Amino acid sequence: MNYNTKQKREILALIKKLNTDFTAKDIFNYLNGEIGLTTVYRFVESLEEDGVIFRVSSNDNTARYQYTKPCKRTDHIYLKCSRCGSLEHIDCEKIQGLTAHIAKEHHFTPGANTKLIINGFCANCRGEKHAENY
Repeated sequence: MNYNTKQKREILALIKKLNTDFTAKDIFNYLNGEIGLTTVYRFVESLEEDGVIFRVSSNDNTARYQYTKPCKRTDHIYLKCSRCGSLEHIDCEKIQGLTAHIAKEHHFTPGANTKLIINGFCANCRGEKHAENY
């Protein structure tokens, strides 16, 4: 992770501010074309390789990404709101060790930095007063 140029710092700062998924083209547009599209694409790819952002599914097969806050856990399980796009990392003892369970009980070894995204609706989008019913 060598994010030492001004352009890379600017891209990373923007990505950290976003509260939803994005494409490299979105980043380019947010920066009003001040940083070349090729530079944006290359940096986004390097951030994905480093695990700073990760690719999320999209209906149109466009490469969409989302920022992930740093985590020292090996199991990365997230809750993604299908309405607002918020992404929350679950740091819960009940789910930690899931990949070890899968390896032992299901004879399948998940890759390094496995990320599981559970789609649904956050409390804000469901309405706080109804959140306890879900």
